[in-house]
This record gives sequence, structure tokens and C-alpha cells, in this order.
Amino acid sequence: MELENTYRYLVAGYYGVAMMDEYPLKEYMLLEIDKYIDDFINTNSFENFDFTKERETIKDKYSDRVKLQDALLLLQLMEAPMDLVLLVKNKLKELGKKDNF
Repeated sequence: MELENTYRYLVAGYYGVAMMDEYPLKEYMLLEIDKYIDDFINTNSFENFDFTKERETIKDKYSDRVKLQDALLLLQLMEAPMDLVLLVKNKLKELGKKDNF
């Protein structure tokens, strides 16, 4: 997977976790995800990649379903608490019921 695509799913996962208003430690987890993304950027070399523009595109144009699915991938990578993973899965399930998925 290209580094740019990895960055995109990390950021989309961030926004997926940001949707979890019912999670009491959401702010803490978002800070941890920010650190994880910063470490990813600093560890890898990107050429001519506008992180700010890409982040805004992801925030505005990716669907909630994609953000939540990417959040599951990200949370698995970070070995996040299982209660947050279950909340994300439930939110995905609710979206599926609304969309007849």
C-alpha cells in the first residue's frame, strides 16, 4: 500500500473515532491517534504531498461508513480498548440498517 493511501485511512479513521460521542475517553483517544499519525508522517518520506489539503478532503468528502471502517483498521493497529471498537462496530451496524446494507 502506498504511503499516501495509508495516511488517508489513518486520517479517515481519526474522523471515524471523532464520531463516537458516546465514548467517554474520546478526546484522549483522538490525541493518541494524532500522535500516531504524526509518528507515521515523521517516520516516512513523502514527496509533494499536501497533508492539510488531503485532511480537509477526507473530512468533507468521505462517507461516515468509510470513516468508521477505517477507524476499525486504525484501532486494531493501535490496540485500542475493545469497548471503543465495539462502539464503532455498533455505529456501522446502525448505518447499515438505515441504508439497508
